[in-house]
Amino acid sequence: MSKLIELVDIVTNFYTYEGSVKALNRVSLTIEHGSSFGLVGESGCGKSVTARSMMRIVQEPGRIESGNVLLYLDEHDEKKMIDLMQQSEAYMVDLRGNKISMIFQEPNAALNPIMSVGEQVAESFLFHQKQELCKKVLDDLNSPNCKTIYPLKKLLQSVYRAAEKNPDSFGLKLMSKIPVLKWWRRRMKREALKHSVEIIAKLGIPNPDEVVKLYPHNLSGGMKQRIVIAIALACNPVLLIADEATSNLDVTIQAQILELLRELKQKEISSVLLITHDLGVVAETCDRVGVMYAGNLCEVADVKDLFSHPRHPYTRALLGSVPKLSQEGELQSIEGNVPNLVTPPPGCRFHPRCPYRKGICSVELPELRKVGKNHQAACHVLPE
Repeated sequence: MSKLIELVDIVTNFYTYEGSVKALNRVSLTIEHGSSFGLVGESGCGKSVTARSMMRIVQEPGRIESGNVLLYLDEHDEKKMIDLMQQSEAYMVDLRGNKISMIFQEPNAALNPIMSVGEQVAESFLFHQKQELCKKVLDDLNSPNCKTIYPLKKLLQSVYRAAEKNPDSFGLKLMSKIPVLKWWRRRMKREALKHSVEIIAKLGIPNPDEVVKLYPHNLSGGMKQRIVIAIALACNPVLLIADEATSNLDVTIQAQILELLRELKQKEISSVLLITHDLGVVAETCDRVGVMYAGNLCEVADVKDLFSHPRHPYTRALLGSVPKLSQEGELQSIEGNVPNLVTPPPGCRFHPRCPYRKGICSVELPELRKVGKNHQAACHVLPE
């Protein structure tokens, strides 16, 4: 498979009253076209910060200090790529929700309580696909079935032709400010609402024509999460980031959402980055997985390889703490505590809790290196 997006040595810090929190410490990972990549680890290890750094939406007091985020524009030519860290904020605004979309952990926080569901899904189309909507409206106006009277029809055609060429032109913005003239946008909104109904229907929500009229408080938790997914998928992104998308749902709804994401990946989108603390979810849905600990990426491998032959001591300890059907006696636990990232331990951040540690572990940060086919681990002392 070819690369879709690549993070190279990302360093992100949060500047607090207690000191500088070293949230990401030279994190590097690659997501390929057509893959499902799972990012797992304990709460606070840096999974969500990695995704936010990728999209450049780290909020204050956080700051991306260094590193590169390479987006490959052509899956057949790796030379055609850009560094998102070097792009303008205007470019990133257009990219977010268009080529890269994110499903946030809490749907209640992602949805506007005073806007209908249909309006919120339609917003994505109105923001990112103005030209496509104008073209669709023009096709309707040129249709022999169009019932708009001739003088108004000619005026609308000229307005939408101008909007198709440059939807952000000064003249159109001026028209949108004048109450008598801003009616031209209504057809675009109607077209966007039609698309909203279509995408909600694709997600298996019954009665989509009625659902688009509802408000978030009228929906269950599972339905709200589906609407958030509909907003994320509105513009057919090449990468969908799901940040703990099923963590607040019960088991049956969680299974439905995961199945939905799997189907969407096959039909609608190229790749998925699934952020979770649930190893079972990763085993069921992902092709590759990265394991994070205290702001470091400590192991990356194909899912089957990682579960059958984990190499990093932290990954082994994490898998050992998961309940099994054949479980006898007490579950294993990882001794010690997660380090304070204001004053993280020197060298490998896991070494104070590692049973295999040696002198070098407390001095030198291990690099992520190849330890097998499609398998990398960051450890000075790899247990067999």
